[in-house]
Order: sequence, then C-alpha cells, then structure tokens
Amino acid sequence: MNSVNRFITGALLSLSLVNLAFSAPETDWPKKTIVAVLSFPAGGSTDVFARAVTAPLSEALGQSVIVENKPGAGGMIGLGAAAKAAPDGYTIHISALTNQAISQALFKNPPADLRKDFIPVALIGTVPHLIVVNPNVPAKNVPELITFIKSKKGDFSYASQGNGSLSHLESTMFMQRIGATGTHIPYKGSSFALPDLIAGNTLMMFDSVTASLPHVQSGKLRPIAIAATERSPLIPNVPTLGQDGMKQFEVENFFAVYVPKNTSPAVVAKLEREIRKILTNPDFKARMATQGIHPQFANSEQLAEITNKEHDKWEKVVKSANIKVD
Repeated sequence: MNSVNRFITGALLSLSLVNLAFSAPETDWPKKTIVAVLSFPAGGSTDVFARAVTAPLSEALGQSVIVENKPGAGGMIGLGAAAKAAPDGYTIHISALTNQAISQALFKNPPADLRKDFIPVALIGTVPHLIVVNPNVPAKNVPELITFIKSKKGDFSYASQGNGSLSHLESTMFMQRIGATGTHIPYKGSSFALPDLIAGNTLMMFDSVTASLPHVQSGKLRPIAIAATERSPLIPNVPTLGQDGMKQFEVENFFAVYVPKNTSPAVVAKLEREIRKILTNPDFKARMATQGIHPQFANSEQLAEITNKEHDKWEKVVKSANIKVD
C-alpha cells in the first residue's frame, strides 16, 4: 500500500470513528423511562388518545412511556412544564394543539409557546367536538336549543374544559352568534365538567365525542350537534352545526407530539418513525374509530406548518370575537 492509499484509508477510518463517536449516544436512546406530559386530566380525549399511542410506543422503543397529567389554565400548565424539561429525549409533550393555539392567543403571559419552545415530531389525529346537554333540557336540535337558551334570559350556566380551551372558545362563539349571555363555568377538563352537566348543574357543553360518547350511549347526556365538517359514524343521526342551521362553525381539533427544543434530531426522527407505524396500523385505526378518534399522521415538517397555521387562525378568531379569559 502506497502512502496515498495509506492516507486515504487512515482518513476514512478516522472519519468512521468520529461518526461512531457522535452517533453512539443517539442510537442507544432510549435507555430509561420516557415521560409524556399532557395538559389535561385523565378521562378526556387527550388522555385517552395519548394512552392509546404510548402503549404501542413503549413496546416499539423497548422502554416505558408513562403519561403525566398536568391540567389547568387551558393547557398552559402542562405546556410550561414540558417546555422546561431537559431536551434529552426523555420528556415528550402530547398536545391538544388546537386548545394550546387558542390559549396562546388568550393568555397575556403564556409560560411557553409550541412554535418557539418545542420541536414538532408528528401529528397524530383529530377528535371532533359536539354540543351535549342534560336530558332534562327540552331541546333536541340547534334551533330548539337556541329558543330554550334565550327563554332563560341569561339565567343559566354552561360548562367548558377550562379557561382558554377549545371548549371555552366554542361556547363563547356560540353564545355570541345567538345573542345570549350565560355564566361560563370552567373545569379542569371533561372528567370534571361532565358530572356536573349530568347532574343538571350546568345546561350545556362543547365536549369531545371521545369523552361524552359513553354518557350519550347510556342516556345521561343528549347530543345536539357536532362542531365539525362531517357527522361522526358513531352517532350518525347527530347533525353537524352547519346542517342544523349554524353555518361556518366547523373546527378541526388537532392532536400532536412535540419535544423540548434542542432535543437531538436522531431522537425526533426515531419518534416520528415509530409513531407513523402506530398510526398507520389498521387495527389501531379501527380501535380508535370506536372511540370517536380519527388517527392522522403528518411528519415533523408538515406539523410545523400546521402548528403555525393553527396559531395564526385562532389568534384572528380570538381578536375578531373579542374573547377574554374569565
């Protein structure tokens, strides 16, 4: 071997060793438990969807992925906690993206920002919302509900999943559209709001199909209309708001996975790859459909674009409707 060949061989060997040195810490991730921070309590659509995704994700990664619920302030408490976590791949944030985009526009000093403090990993799907009422409410459709609400002349209360949540904004927009004023009662998620609604302590609520469906099926709640572009196959007789006379009230309620900024690109890529496998699995999709969840994958780059669009969209809605946090 001449000197030139020896030089090239040595250089290639050195380069390989350098690459190995840099890649070794990346490729053996994960080596311990991963925490998935949620901004809403157990029992709601975010929690149900998150646990459905983290179970197969744990199996794929060979390490436990545990869910940590941090509800409150329209999702801002959980968002802030996830943003402050070390960017080492052992904290992920499963976000109710639409809720957090709304809260970002509503709160004066939000603790974090999905666009600035996180790296997008993957969109995981959507969950439609619907109006549900206590069965004692004498209304079975949107026109009848509007008539009943107006007859109360402000003497009624309506529930939401919390200040700054999509549920809150939908209710506020609905009341503005029909020219009514009631008392907004914010809760820390569906699991806290639904018992009061079922007991008749509140009149109505915009809630996820996932959380409300068992109570609809048992007769404890009556569905009025869905705030989405299409009906849910789980309750096909329930019309969309647009079909029941209230046009331009369609909402895409996105859910996605993020990691704190400065997390390794290799970790992001591995998470994205495994999440894609989960969401495209026919059995998983079928199981989610029975709970009113629509799995939908978009990669990191696509999610970044969706995140920006959601923030821009809801900032305009909040400003134009002059909606304030109670």
